[in-house]
Parts: sequence; structure tokens; C-alpha cells
Amino acid sequence: MLARLSIRDIVLIERLDIEFARGLAVLTGETGAGKSILLDAFALALGGRGDAALVRQGTEQGQVIASFDVPKRHPALAILAENGLDDNGEMILRRVQLADGRTRAFVNDQPVSVQTLKAIGAVLVEIHGQHDERALVDTSTHRRLLDAFAGLEKDVTAIEALWDTRRTAREALEAHREAMERAAREADYLRHSSDELKKLAPQEGEETSLAARRTTMMQGEKIAEDLREAQTAVSGPHSPVAALAAAVRRLERRAASSPELIEPAVKALDTALTALDEADHHLHAALVAADFDPAELERIEERLFALRGASRKYSTPVDGLAALAIRYAADVALIDAGAAQLKRLEKAVSEADKAYGAAAEKLSAARNKSAEKLNKAVNAELAPLKLDRAKFQTQVDSDAATPGPQGHDRVEFWVQTNPGTKAGPLMKVASGGELSRFLLALKVVLSDKGSAPTLVFDEIDTGVGGAVADAIGARLARLAGKVQVMAVTHAPQVAARADQHLLISKDALDKGKRVATRVAALAVDKRREEIARMLAGAEITAEARAAADRLMKAAAG
Repeated sequence: MLARLSIRDIVLIERLDIEFARGLAVLTGETGAGKSILLDAFALALGGRGDAALVRQGTEQGQVIASFDVPKRHPALAILAENGLDDNGEMILRRVQLADGRTRAFVNDQPVSVQTLKAIGAVLVEIHGQHDERALVDTSTHRRLLDAFAGLEKDVTAIEALWDTRRTAREALEAHREAMERAAREADYLRHSSDELKKLAPQEGEETSLAARRTTMMQGEKIAEDLREAQTAVSGPHSPVAALAAAVRRLERRAASSPELIEPAVKALDTALTALDEADHHLHAALVAADFDPAELERIEERLFALRGASRKYSTPVDGLAALAIRYAADVALIDAGAAQLKRLEKAVSEADKAYGAAAEKLSAARNKSAEKLNKAVNAELAPLKLDRAKFQTQVDSDAATPGPQGHDRVEFWVQTNPGTKAGPLMKVASGGELSRFLLALKVVLSDKGSAPTLVFDEIDTGVGGAVADAIGARLARLAGKVQVMAVTHAPQVAARADQHLLISKDALDKGKRVATRVAALAVDKRREEIARMLAGAEITAEARAAADRLMKAAAG
């Protein structure tokens, strides 16, 4: 529910802080006091359209903050999670309106888009009035309200899952059919190509390794002679190794007599012998690598020729031939086994259709049954609201040929305002005053089902007499037992039933040079005076005060 509303520098409001409680809160005041400004500011915090004209003259920006107490598992928390926003236990919506027309939106002090703010605001508050038709203009809302009244939300969730299963099965079947048709058109080509590539058996990376081996072999033929000459010099008949080894042995025998002269030379000769041995090893390895079988080189040439020929033929890089072979083999397998798979997919679609169809029929029957109960309940509320000659009816049009995620029913609220006239959609047939009363009757019947936790009614009692206004007040009070209700009203019968009475007034400031809108919470005696004013007008008489007392006592009883 709405806990606090803070407004700064919006039109005539300089600074305003209002605390709200559960139950029915009424806002009263003389015409032009600023009730519409208050609602416009509240709507701005809920994601409504911004306007530079809302900023109080002489200031650079205005701001509205709406703080809500939100229960666990409320849809608003899911929107927070979807947008990666923190949940601090309290939901604080803030909107800054700049004088240049730009706005900024925040939720729990985190910047958000206006669309996100609007989505959150829509599940927290509903604002209704004679000219505010948002809650009824979308017929999908009618279906949702009927489902909420009937307690069919779980059934709707279940059929949405069946719809997803049905859609997935149909998509799989369609994809398989398209693949089979494509494969069938190219069957001969696919079989020939698959056999050819299977015989070729290309391997990923094969071209690179074969080309590298061929290059090594061709270069080895040119340098093999030089390698052999070098090896002969190192380890052949004229190698210095034997002479050096003999010299080392002779020096080692003399080492004892003159170690300081001999040991450095022996050490250097040992290093030279080790280096010659290592060089011989590398030369041998190089000769082995350079040595090749001419037949092997020929085989490599032929393999590269075959791979590159296939690459040109299939317009595919050599390294892509292996993947192409797998795809062609799969397409051929699809031709061979596709019929069996097609039957399995067709069966899955048939079963999904049957499951969805049965659930849709069951849901449709439940909706039609619940529609009768909703009609009866709403019609019972109409007579006291001076709509005794009107008739409310819920149209449930079912068409299995046009299924959807929530079934194949189209739900729309219709009314007949007078006997003998043709019934039609509520939005087209009902006048402004009638529409607001139909809406109130609906909201009372639906109570907290399918409703935002805070409902705002803007002068829905306009143009009605005392008895009807009293009936409206009674229903607003009943509704306030389930959800928080705020009502802007000119009817004393409605004001008398309030749990919280807020008086909106316009005060002159700076010796009458400017005015500002004020809001005051009224105590019992002040409430009596305000209700008396609403009854009597400009001059409050003793009779008006007595009548106000009677209204308040009747409401309390």
C-alpha cells in the first residue's frame, strides 16, 4: 500500500508530505484547490507522462516520491528482480521533472527507465475516474479479471505451459519437414557427394600437416649432401676427435706435476670434445629427417591434389571438408530415417494439440460458469448505484480455431444501460458517470482479486444524488476492507465514511502575490466542519453541522 507521498515544487505545491494508512482515505476541498494537481503529481511518480508545465514557476525542477509497503511475492518485486534492482523491503518510486521537459526516474534510489517505473507503478496503483479508462479499455484485462474472480490463475499457468509445449513440438515438426524436403530435392547429389567424401575421408588440419611435410622433404634433398660432408668432418676418418682425446689423456698424466698449467687446457679440450659429439648427434638427426622415400613424396602430392580438388568442387576450404562430410552424411541419414522421425514428431504434435485442446475446453467451461456468477454479483451492486435498469454481462467468445497462450476465449465486459436497448462493450455503451459506477461495482465484487493494492477513484461520484452518493461511499468503504482506497470526492456521504480525511486547500502567500496548495489531515471536529461545508456550501449552518453529525454517526454504525 501507499505509505507516504512527498511532493516538491510541482505547479502550486511547494512542499507537501502526506502519510497514508490502510482503509479509505478521502481528499476533499473546494474546486480549484489543487486536487487534480495532487493526482497529476502522484501519476508522475508512477511513470506517467512528464511535462515541463508541472514544474513550479521560478524553480528548475520538481520532484515526487511515493513510498510503498509491498508484501512478499508481490509482482512489483518480480519486476525489480528482472531489472537487477535491489529490494530494500520498502518500494520507493521517485520522479524528477526538469523545467526543460526532461525527467529522471528512480526506484529505491537506483536510476531506471520510465518504462520500468511505469511497469512497477501499474502493479502498485490503479487510478480510476470518469475519463480514466485504462483499467477497462484492454479486453485482455477483462479476461484476467474474470480468471482472478474464478480463481483460475493456476489453470491459466498450466495452459500456458501446454501452449509452449505445443509450439515447441510444432516448430520441431516444421523444421524436420523442411529438412526432409530440402534433402529429398538433392537426394542423388547428396548420396554421391556423401560417398565421395566418405571415401576421401578428409581430416581437419590435414592439408597444413601434409604441406609442411612436403616442404621439409623437398628442402632436405637439397641440403642432404652438405649435412653428410659436415658429419664426415666431425666424425669421419679425418675427425679431430681421436687426436684431441689422445692429447687429453697425455695431459691428464702430467696434471699431477703442474696442475695450474694443465687443468684449464684439459677442461677446454673436454668442452670441445662434448661440443663435437653434440654436433654429430644433431647432424645425424638432420640427415634422418632429410632422408625420404620418393614414393612417400608422390603420395603426399597426390593426397594434396585430391583434397584441393574436392575443395574447389564443393566450394569449401580443405579444412571444412570434414565437417561437410559429416553434414552430407547426416542429410543422407535424414532421407533414410526421416520418415520414422516424421511420424514421431507428428505424434508429439498430435498429443500436444490434444492436451492443450482438452485443457482449453475445460478452462473455457470454467470461465463461462464463472462469468454467470460474476454477472449475478455485479448486477446485484447496480441498483443502489442508480443503475437498476442496467444489466452487466460477461461475454466469453470461444473459438478453437484461434488458440492462444491463455486458451481460446476472448472475454469482454458488456452492458445494457436500459431495457430494450442493445447491449454492447462497456467502453462504448456506458457514459462517463455510468462507467465509473460500473467500475466501482466490478471492483467491489472482485475485491482484492486481480487488483493493485492501492486504488484511487477520482470524483466517480460526480453528478449523482444523495442516495447514490451514499451507496458509492458504502461500496468504497467495503472495498477498503480488502485494499487501500483513496477517493477524491465532492460527496459528503462518501467523506463521512473515510478512515482518513485529507483537506486540500489553496493558501495565499507573500501578501497575496502567490498561492500554494496545502493538505491537512482532519481530526473529528474538523471533519464535521468540512462535511458540513460540503453539504451547505459557502455558509455553514447549524442544520448542516447536524446533518454532518448524522452522516458520520451513520457511517460509524
